[in-house]
Amino acid sequence: MTQTPAVRVRDLNQKPVRRDGQFVVYWMTAYRRLSYNFALQRAAELARAHQKPLLIIEGLRSDYPWASRRLHTFVLQGMRDNLEHAARYAHCYVPFVETPANPGHGMLEWLAERATVIVTDDFPCFFLPRMINAVARRVDVKMESIDSNGMFPMHVAETEFPTAYAFRRYLQKNLSVYLPVMPESEPLANKETPRLAAAPADLISRWPIASPSLLECEAGSIAELPIDHDVKEAVMIGGPVAARKQLQSFLDVRFDRYAEDRNQPDEDASSGLSPYLHFGHISVHEVFQQLAAKESWSIEKLADPKKTRGSRAGWWGMSENAESFLDELITWRELGFNMCSRRRDFDRYESLPEWAQTTLRIHESDPRPIVYSFDQMRSADTHDNLWNAAQNQLITTGRMHNYLRMLWGKKILEWSATPRDALATMIELNNRLAVDGRNPNSYSGIFWVLGRYDRAWGPERPIFGKIRYMTSENTARKLHLSRYLQQFSPE
Repeated sequence: MTQTPAVRVRDLNQKPVRRDGQFVVYWMTAYRRLSYNFALQRAAELARAHQKPLLIIEGLRSDYPWASRRLHTFVLQGMRDNLEHAARYAHCYVPFVETPANPGHGMLEWLAERATVIVTDDFPCFFLPRMINAVARRVDVKMESIDSNGMFPMHVAETEFPTAYAFRRYLQKNLSVYLPVMPESEPLANKETPRLAAAPADLISRWPIASPSLLECEAGSIAELPIDHDVKEAVMIGGPVAARKQLQSFLDVRFDRYAEDRNQPDEDASSGLSPYLHFGHISVHEVFQQLAAKESWSIEKLADPKKTRGSRAGWWGMSENAESFLDELITWRELGFNMCSRRRDFDRYESLPEWAQTTLRIHESDPRPIVYSFDQMRSADTHDNLWNAAQNQLITTGRMHNYLRMLWGKKILEWSATPRDALATMIELNNRLAVDGRNPNSYSGIFWVLGRYDRAWGPERPIFGKIRYMTSENTARKLHLSRYLQQFSPE
């Protein structure tokens, strides 16, 4: 049995454990899964230690920023999976969905008055840190947040890293200490964890369990929710069950051509896991474990970091495809978590490197060849068929091909009156339409367009200055796009 590492545990309010409480609460906010989850594992440990039953609460507000039919449906599909998963182990799981008739106000305070301790998820992005900290200040019982975001514990590094290379070197020197400590695959399976026979009647009378019609995403039930119904459902299905199918499909079908084809829109060898990682429907630990098994890998195969010195290949001792994938899954993904956990202004223009702010300021008044309005860009109504295709993919599917996302952002910079306008447009479009938006990794991609994690480039150009430059013409010459354009920009 694995013990939750202390380095992943944060005491949010220095309040005492209520030893006469009725239960230990796991308030699920970001890791919306019941497996490979250090936060759930910690809650189960505390339930056993205090001999109190475990109560799992997963909530879905209706007033979060960019709340939409697309995002709600994805989360609801996961709630349905989690309800079935908890029932297999006879644990009490309460999926609560806020509706006009059943607002969630006061629920956490009610639970806190009866809880022995509250455990929740330590996610450094979106509105979640503010919400969690506000609740922790109000309640009069011990509240902990647990980091189950990535392979490397988020709060170990004491600095932010300016480039992926710098972070990769740091990981290669330090990650091996944490690699062997995996979360339990099924933390609910332990028969010694006390169980609740049913959810407290007083709780359910005030905050009812989500109806079967909502958990089945029936159109009539979702239509009643006060969310944006213009952003329709994504093409991908949400939830841990779908996440595992996506992982298996990637490893079985696309993995062997990942390094060669992942940047090619027609071939699209990407993993497709980003939305599931964002909503916590799958753990990076489970993904890593499945990949390591496929590669017959053991930790002894790690290379000496003095020999690799931050190289993207060679340190893991795996195949080219595996090392390329792990650089995205761990280096680039967790670089964003490093930034968001270290800086509150991670989503502000002022967080850009000084050199980037300087060059953009110098060129801010440069004439733009064309300036599109936000509505024109939102509707994919530009002269650029490739850009329109990328935006149409985002509108219709809820995702965008990763390589084209870079071009998408660069053109928004070129077509906006100011760099700040470009940033606002990228954040709004990405966070409203992308299922994997509102995430440290997506903010990394958006801010990379403006110079974060990059370096100054020459020659200096109008509008861009020393910011890396991209054009649709050069991109089209490098990529296989015929099928992609036929699908998303057929005209």
